[in-house]
Amino acid sequence: MSINQENDSFYSRRKFLKSTAVAGGMSFIPGSILGIENMKITTTSSGKESGKSIIGSYGPWAANIADKPPLLSFRNSEWKDIESWRSTAKNKALELLSSPDIEGVPKVKLINKTVYDGLEIEEISWQLPYGRPTRAIVLKPEGARAPMPAILGLHDHGGKKYFGKRKITRTGDQMHPLMLDHQNEYYGGFAWANEIAKRGYVVLVHDAFAFASRRVLFEDMSEIPWGHFATTGMSDEDPEKVENILAYNKWAAEHESIMAKSLFCAGTTWPGVFLAEDQKALDVLSAREDVDSNQLGCAGLSGGGLRTVFLGGLDPRIKCAVCVGNMTTWKDFLLNKSFTHTWMTFAPLLPKYLDFPEILGLRVPLPTMTLSTNEDGLFTLSEMKKANGILQEVFDKAGAADKYKGIFYSGVHKFDAQMQKDAFNWFDKWLKD
Repeated sequence: MSINQENDSFYSRRKFLKSTAVAGGMSFIPGSILGIENMKITTTSSGKESGKSIIGSYGPWAANIADKPPLLSFRNSEWKDIESWRSTAKNKALELLSSPDIEGVPKVKLINKTVYDGLEIEEISWQLPYGRPTRAIVLKPEGARAPMPAILGLHDHGGKKYFGKRKITRTGDQMHPLMLDHQNEYYGGFAWANEIAKRGYVVLVHDAFAFASRRVLFEDMSEIPWGHFATTGMSDEDPEKVENILAYNKWAAEHESIMAKSLFCAGTTWPGVFLAEDQKALDVLSAREDVDSNQLGCAGLSGGGLRTVFLGGLDPRIKCAVCVGNMTTWKDFLLNKSFTHTWMTFAPLLPKYLDFPEILGLRVPLPTMTLSTNEDGLFTLSEMKKANGILQEVFDKAGAADKYKGIFYSGVHKFDAQMQKDAFNWFDKWLKD
């Protein structure tokens, strides 16, 4: 089958994946690439339990490597002092992520300021040393002036790189229909960044690397010999047309592996770039006069949960972190679920030193919450529960059992109204009291 033919069936296969709960709010790798439209997706058993894996007979061998506690796991008996462990493990994680160096606090440009639904809303931008300007939205209660606690809202992936900050915000009654559907499907019909701002927070949501204002544009691309399967109509005067956006998202899904390999060749990683750019956004947020820079939090669903793991685990300015719909083990990715996840998840060699939940655990004893769903097809339930147990063990050993809370809900990949309520209450408990 040619690449063009494969992509003609992209959306019918994506529909299948969504029906089996695989194509959730994070990036999934298109079924058109993998040819898995007839594959049965299970969510309750691990590769070890079934005797099969996504890498076939090599699974048991690779799993045996992963079965041992990573070298820098705080669960290892030789680690007694939390600060000594954190320093060593954090330095190794930062080395392997190899984030680009971005010096200084970006200069912020105010684009527009409005009031909507009881919130003051600013549209702002800043220029990093590379790429096009980052655009962001800041929300806070109307009339609020005193320094307030603040949240960095981290948007999801969802296979929708045309959009970024708009996935979790609303700035008016008129919304793009694709974003209205997105919020209805994954967020219970709410723009969660708006909802937590109403509770007395300054909230900043920025476009992540390779999304929305930071996305790769066709006019900046050199020619790749794969044809022009996704460019039809993209020169239209209205880039917001649904068919143009779908065409872009389709192309961007295919381009993701190229971006990841190119980042590796540059000596960096995708999660490393995420971390660097999210830290710059945190610089912008904490520098505001209306923000209490000692009371900062971050949260996000799926791809936003992934970014929470790295930012919350590696930047101590985040005093409270909530990871939603992105908590499992490296072994789960290895045996069962790497094919359902974006290239943005992986940093070579990092699993040798820390299991996935232990990256977030680097923040112990700072308050930390994970929210997961029992029918989330992006992960294996037994491994999600194992990850929850690992985090609890880390916090228990550090004498901070009350600072960690992991909750499981019924349903598929989501951050719905009840989950938002629990997350917001957790922020209130640790950032307001």
